[in-house]
Amino acid sequence: MDYIVTLTIKFLKLLAMYVGSYGTAIVILTLIMRAAMWPLNVSQQRNMRTMQTLQPKLKAIQDRYKSNPQMMQQKMMEIYKEHKFNPMGGCLPLLIQMPIFILLYTSLMSPQFIQIAGDAKYLFINRLDTTLRANAGISNDGKMGVSKTDHFMPGKVAKVYIDDEVFNDIKVQDTKKALEVQGDIVPGENMDLKISLDHLDMKFSQLEKVTKAEITITDINTRENETVTFTRNGGLLTATVPTIPVNRSLHWDVLALIAIFGLTMWLSQKLMMSMNNKNTSDMDPAQQAIQKSMGTFMPIMIMATFIMIPIPAGVFIYLIVSNIVQVVQTVIVNKQIDKEMELKKAMVSDSDLANAKNVTKE
Repeated sequence: MDYIVTLTIKFLKLLAMYVGSYGTAIVILTLIMRAAMWPLNVSQQRNMRTMQTLQPKLKAIQDRYKSNPQMMQQKMMEIYKEHKFNPMGGCLPLLIQMPIFILLYTSLMSPQFIQIAGDAKYLFINRLDTTLRANAGISNDGKMGVSKTDHFMPGKVAKVYIDDEVFNDIKVQDTKKALEVQGDIVPGENMDLKISLDHLDMKFSQLEKVTKAEITITDINTRENETVTFTRNGGLLTATVPTIPVNRSLHWDVLALIAIFGLTMWLSQKLMMSMNNKNTSDMDPAQQAIQKSMGTFMPIMIMATFIMIPIPAGVFIYLIVSNIVQVVQTVIVNKQIDKEMELKKAMVSDSDLANAKNVTKE
């Protein structure tokens, strides 16, 4: 997973070099993802329209064989096979999008991204890595803003000193476990940190001569970065870092992103249901009520979840752009399906007319 996260961040960095900002890079990445998934999403929408067409037949089967579930299932499968309909076809795009969401979430929350672009601004967003409720930490000011429950992680590379020699970009191995806090964290008092020399990717002969190392330390909770100088203490590298207490604050720019996400999701679902449910007379009233309720309450439920779970602002950019693309795709694909259905109706009408003429001649 760390390797994939690193590749994702490198790709975002490459995009940012060309488009000028990491925010725009996330937009471009989203468009690339959506373009790659376009055929699957088209298949999903066609599946939904087919389901709408088959609904009266399926309801008739359910009513006729309600006392024989086995026969009901068999007849329904025959209908699916006849119309080449896959009832699980609409799930595939969702299953693919979830790993993408998790990957982007993990990448934007990672110390790697925080160190290179966490404080990047975009439009009205102050920081791409900030969440709705986050502690305010100022990077590279010589003091680490902390609370008692904060967690820390070293960067992936260190600047190592051996006598008069300096070795840049020495890999720090197993960064999730490499750094330890000695004792309890007391905001406002010095904090002691330690890293075992074994976590430096160097030869044993070199490790014996290491005198100190400079490593960027990230507070996972506050997104703050501080370059800390560690000195050798036996088989350890140790450092003492001044701390100041920080208070949890509400970020209104992220709250605005959550609201925009909810609005675009509601619009996407409303548009999709309105286009797929044109023949509402053929639908089960209970199903109509369920779909209407889901279209209203699903965005509210997800927004409430995002208020509770810390989601970086950059991930909301991905979600919002993805919803907008979904709206555009829904309009385009459904217009195409409508044209195809009208063409089929016209062909059937012409065929019926031709047959009628033949009967008249006889």
